[in-house]
Amino acid sequence: MAGRSLELADLRSLAAAAEAGTLGRAALRLHVSQPALTRRLQGLETLAGVPLLERSPRGVSLTPAGRRLYEHARPLLGASDEVEAVLAGLRHDVSPIRLAASHSAVDAFVGAALLGEPDAERRLGVELVTANSLVVRRLIAEGRADLGVAAGRPHATPNPTVQEERLCDDEIVCAVPNGHVWAQRGRISVRELVQTPMVLRDRSSNARWTVDAVLRQKGLALAPPLEEAPTPATAKRAAMALNAPVLLSWRVLAPDPFVRVTVDGCTFPRQYFAVLPAGGASTPEIAELKQRLQAAVPR
Repeated sequence: MAGRSLELADLRSLAAAAEAGTLGRAALRLHVSQPALTRRLQGLETLAGVPLLERSPRGVSLTPAGRRLYEHARPLLGASDEVEAVLAGLRHDVSPIRLAASHSAVDAFVGAALLGEPDAERRLGVELVTANSLVVRRLIAEGRADLGVAAGRPHATPNPTVQEERLCDDEIVCAVPNGHVWAQRGRISVRELVQTPMVLRDRSSNARWTVDAVLRQKGLALAPPLEEAPTPATAKRAAMALNAPVLLSWRVLAPDPFVRVTVDGCTFPRQYFAVLPAGGASTPEIAELKQRLQAAVPR
């Protein structure tokens, strides 16, 4: 390993392992063998000088050092994906649509919209960047994306540089793994909610902002979290591993082994929006992609 320098593939391997939850699934996502992925991750940990992943029979999760590296690497990998998509577009003499979407929107319906329509008469070229909803709006405002999908923030001041069109309703809900004591009860008080440490999204996420805003109006605040997760997928894995409550969009929880728990007298509604530059006219391709996103929303 002497003289070895950091490579983008190292960071991509770490991100894939963190997001997939197991080395087997991460290797499939990267189209490499599991031993090759393991060697690359071990090399990255040697470069870092500290463990970056915790390994267990359940899979892998980020150590504190690994999470710090992941959070800095994710924007770099997103930019790399953009560059690769642009190069692919140049090779095919097309101008792909630059789509920015929140993590939960990708899990809930954006991913399905992009993977669907295999027999469509015209395949749309799309570059996808995944970020939190605040960053999605910023990318649209700065002209670095053509179309965005972001969750709305209740009572937030509208951004005059973008226009938004409602796609669907959503709600942040409390859910627990099947084995949790709340799964049998099915409902809790708001006091129990705020007094119980649980798995939460990171503070920059829309899901966290939505919950905090509702509780703030009631003069309440959540207990310190058991874990703060950068994506819905990592939040679900942490909740399962810890057998703990989690607060996430019901749209990303639906297919998983979680039980929704009603919080008496308290809900956390929000909406998803298509975000476009203010005053700009949509191209036919953007309009078509927006229609596909709308059609992919589970009812």
